Amino acid sequence: MRIAQVIGRVTHSIQDPSFKGGRWLMVNPLDAMDLNTACATPPPLSAQFSLVAYDNLGAGEGDIVGIVEGAEATAPFDFPIPIDAITVAIFDSISHTPHPTP
Repeated sequence: MRIAQVIGRVTHSIQDPSFKGGRWLMVNPLDAMDLNTACATPPPLSAQFSLVAYDNLGAGEGDIVGIVEGAEATAPFDFPIPIDAITVAIFDSISHTPHPTP
C-alpha cells in the first residue's frame, strides 16, 4: 500500500457498468518526509508520477488515502475487472517514524 493525496477527479463520458457506484480520482503519492504532516497541512506535489485510482470510499480532493496497485487492486471484486489502482483507506492522521540510516 502507498499513501497519496487526492488532487482531483477524473470524468468519463462512458464507463463500464462494472464500475457502478464508484468514481475515479487523480492521486499523487506522498514522499516519506511528508507523511507526519500530510493530514494537517496539504503536502507539496511529489516528484513521483500521479495516477488514477478507482474509489468507492467517498474520498474527496485533498484527502489522504491509501492506495493498492496491481493485481491486489482487483481483490475486492468477485469478477474480473480492469483496474490497476484502488483506494483502500482514508486517513485522519498518520504517525511515521523513519528507520535510522546506518
